[in-house]
Amino acid sequence: MRKTFAAAATSLAILFTLGTGSVSAADTKLNSVVKSVYGTPYKYGGVTTNGFDCSGFTRYVFKQMGVKLARVSSAQYKQGTPVAKSQLKPGDLVFFNTLGKNKVSHVGIYIGDGKFAHASSSKGIRTDQLNSSYYKSKYVGAKRILSKTGYSTYAES
Repeated sequence: MRKTFAAAATSLAILFTLGTGSVSAADTKLNSVVKSVYGTPYKYGGVTTNGFDCSGFTRYVFKQMGVKLARVSSAQYKQGTPVAKSQLKPGDLVFFNTLGKNKVSHVGIYIGDGKFAHASSSKGIRTDQLNSSYYKSKYVGAKRILSKTGYSTYAES
């Protein structure tokens, strides 16, 4: 009974966290896929719903939309079209330098309202604010992967 209550409470928290007052509130294919794996644990090198690393997560989500991404974040950064932070749309990939070695080392998916979904090494698949003090200082850039048709099919509300 206690586990059932905890699972229900967690599900509701996820639902409200992902949707309230944001572009991500729409029931898009992108949001459905992200929500379906929310809370999945972090696993270095993970590419399945048993565990994801950051690029495994983005690759999995985009595969569900028929888009092939490279395996690692630095290679994903070489794909798509650069997009200014002020022009981000749900479905854009956002990249960070979290290791301080002057290169891309982390990737997430912008979901709207200043939030992105990603595989946190300590908390698994979750959402965070792009402009949080931690991620704001580590932000490298963003890439638009989805075509206009792909965007309207999978990410547009």
